Amino acid sequence: MKRLSVNSIIGILLLISSALLAQGQATLPPETDTQNWNDVYLYVPVAGPVDFVMQGTLRLGRDISKPVDERIGAGFSFRFGKYLTVIPNYLHIRTQPFANRKLYENRLSVAATVKFPVGKFTLSDRNLFERRLRHPGGDSTRYRNRFQVDHPIGPAKHKLSVFLSDEVFYDWSFDQWVRNRFAIGVTKVLSKHLTGDLYYLRQNDSHALPGDLHVIGTALRIRM
Repeated sequence: MKRLSVNSIIGILLLISSALLAQGQATLPPETDTQNWNDVYLYVPVAGPVDFVMQGTLRLGRDISKPVDERIGAGFSFRFGKYLTVIPNYLHIRTQPFANRKLYENRLSVAATVKFPVGKFTLSDRNLFERRLRHPGGDSTRYRNRFQVDHPIGPAKHKLSVFLSDEVFYDWSFDQWVRNRFAIGVTKVLSKHLTGDLYYLRQNDSHALPGDLHVIGTALRIRM
């Protein structure tokens, strides 16, 4: 009887441990995801080379089944000569990257982009500094560099081009390069007021969850 009781107790404990372990594994945040990103930018001329810029973003995640990221923001675009554009910007961000996890962020950034033609190619290099005021999660500062190459395809009247870009992220919270984004897509000039992008993006991140993403995205730029 004593041996039977001990064996029974051990068996029950093993069952409980297995159930708890399985539950813990089931609730671990995912490391990868497939998402759909959609951005709309509205440019309103202010004076000369200055535009007021508004942005709205919706990102669907969890295998494109639920909203996981909503953004709204505004800033100004300053053009200096033919090649340099500087954009200070503010974004309010709300995210739900996975179940039972909600984050809020106010983000201040300044981006300086150099863009110039080389033959039929257009090269651009964007350097962006951003201060992230997050709740919860703590504040952080990041540097981002994105290099992009554009090239027209098809007849000029189609106003269609293909682009490749790669962006790296340095986060002072970790003193590391933490993220890389590679993208390939097409840009179509739809009218003198409307331009659209359709692209595929692959993200690898060593710290965020989920950090490794497959993304199909769109971007619309509307100029008043």
